[in-house]
Amino acid sequence: MKTIGIIGSGNVGKALAHGFSAKGYTTIIASRSAETRKKLDDEFNGKVSVDTPERAVKEAGIIVFAVKGTEAKAALNSLGIENLSGKTIIDTTNPIADTPPENGVLLYTSSVNKSLMEDLQNLAPNANFVKAFSCVGSLHMVDPKFSSTPTMFICGNNQHAKTEVTEILDKFGWETEDMGMAEAARAIEPLAILWCIPGFLTNSWNHAFKLLKK
Repeated sequence: MKTIGIIGSGNVGKALAHGFSAKGYTTIIASRSAETRKKLDDEFNGKVSVDTPERAVKEAGIIVFAVKGTEAKAALNSLGIENLSGKTIIDTTNPIADTPPENGVLLYTSSVNKSLMEDLQNLAPNANFVKAFSCVGSLHMVDPKFSSTPTMFICGNNQHAKTEVTEILDKFGWETEDMGMAEAARAIEPLAILWCIPGFLTNSWNHAFKLLKK
């Protein structure tokens, strides 16, 4: 199994780092802050390596991009675009604006006709972005416990990269639905808005999406 490099040390990054480690992957989680790296060392206690983003990207075979949406473009550029060439990048980001929700509805910085993932793919055209883990909360990303297996919607331009991500999702307990090319992120990213509404309105965060087929 390829080494996993996680860029981002928030709730999503840490949840996925624990998950990859539990599934037997060699895992690196990265932060630019020495103070944050010390806290991560204490939390993971040797089960997950902690390093800088630049070194994590160079060592990893698959990258998990789990940074704040408003900082995603700058964070991607800071990694060195040339270092991303040919690598599968699992894009968990959503373009959430730095403003409060309106009646439980998040505000996005993107338009309905352009996704954040498309912008990231354009910045790093030789990397293989796959949208995943963007439409469910971090507590349910690994081994989700629901009445039936939930659906994780993915998309991206490279079939091999999507196959790699599907294999990961299988191990993590998800049913995967490939929605096609990068443009499909325009539909997948807003699912986070829908997922969050019950949480903001009623403090109910224990749900996931399921695609039913006949």
